[in-house]
Amino acid sequence: MYWEKISKSAIKQRVFDALNKNVNYLNGSVLGLPGTFLEQEQFYDFSFLKEAPFLSVLMKNPNHIGCHTYTKGEMYFSGTQQIEIDLLKICAEEIFNAPEFGYDGYVAPGGTEANIQAQWMYRNCFMQNANAKSSEIGVVFSEDAHYSVYKSANLLGICPISIKVNSDDRKIMLDDLKSKLQDSFEKGIRYLIVHLSMGTTMFGSVDEPQAFLDVVKQIFNNYYVHVDAAFGGFIYPFSSNDLDLTFKNPEISSITVDGHKMLQSPYGTGIFLCRKGLIEYVQTPEAAYVYGSDFTLCGSRSGANAVSMWMILMTHGSEGWKQQISGFIDLTNYVCEQLVEMNIKFYRNSVMNIVAISASDIDVEIAKQYFLVADNYNNPKWWKIVVMAHVTKDMIDSFLKDLKKTRKFVNLT
Repeated sequence: MYWEKISKSAIKQRVFDALNKNVNYLNGSVLGLPGTFLEQEQFYDFSFLKEAPFLSVLMKNPNHIGCHTYTKGEMYFSGTQQIEIDLLKICAEEIFNAPEFGYDGYVAPGGTEANIQAQWMYRNCFMQNANAKSSEIGVVFSEDAHYSVYKSANLLGICPISIKVNSDDRKIMLDDLKSKLQDSFEKGIRYLIVHLSMGTTMFGSVDEPQAFLDVVKQIFNNYYVHVDAAFGGFIYPFSSNDLDLTFKNPEISSITVDGHKMLQSPYGTGIFLCRKGLIEYVQTPEAAYVYGSDFTLCGSRSGANAVSMWMILMTHGSEGWKQQISGFIDLTNYVCEQLVEMNIKFYRNSVMNIVAISASDIDVEIAKQYFLVADNYNNPKWWKIVVMAHVTKDMIDSFLKDLKKTRKFVNLT
């Protein structure tokens, strides 16, 4: 895993060079495109834009519609499209171990769309290759998985199959997996989408594919495996040596990752990646006016979002990003050490930056004071801490001090 860190001036030059290769609405004779620059009276009265590459891209508003790893996109925005291609190469090849040029993908509006994109792609694959009905297709996932899996199943008309986890270690209960899959098969499900998580939203728990798939193979012959790394994708590969949820594992066919969490890019910066030979199942041939056709759920999308992610990765380089993640993990370790001393029950994957504290061990007012997030606000069983860029040791110490006070009060009574 390696990509080079480059200087701020080099990053700026690369982005402005890319913009110069794009069509320019201000001085080009652009008559046919259903798009333009951002509204000038509101957005353009800023002299500093010439020193602000991301904002300049945002203002000039390139549309990255299509899938540029599969086919050349619209020629009008070739400069910034190439930056997106370079970004996808880093994510697919360096972070998720895809073979060189052995993948397709795009910068999506977020992890939810990317997860839906995966299920849409696999559903269409089963329908086109095996003449499957949507009612014969299921998607199986941990009960800790992101809610987007339900949203997607609802949209696509396929069957959601939720599997229980052990409350202590958040691992899939294999007996429940086998029972639910057998029941689904008896009810007519013949094709399966396996949805695995690299860092669940509430717990940061990570699914173990081998044990999961050993059960799947006992019942199903036709399945694809998608990894939702929306939260963990920019953490887990840098804090763990495990490659089981990357493209190094031949069972894995697609991956979702979000930039607007740990990477600190703007909202609207998810990434969808899949192996070559799959993206065609979601091609929309009716988009004949789009050069290269369209393969995405969203269609038009901002080229500025792709540029923002590329700029961040280039600013750090792979070694710098590893150091940043190491700092988050160290601070999370510190939190857990203090919770152990206070005899507070919590769950934490040892290489992730989420700590879920048992609701029975924390006063609700403390949880609210520090903006902890509940697993269910109607009846909380867990409150979570996420160690991110804005979280300092002083902030953590203040929380721990207040938590310790409430624990002493409870012990005295």
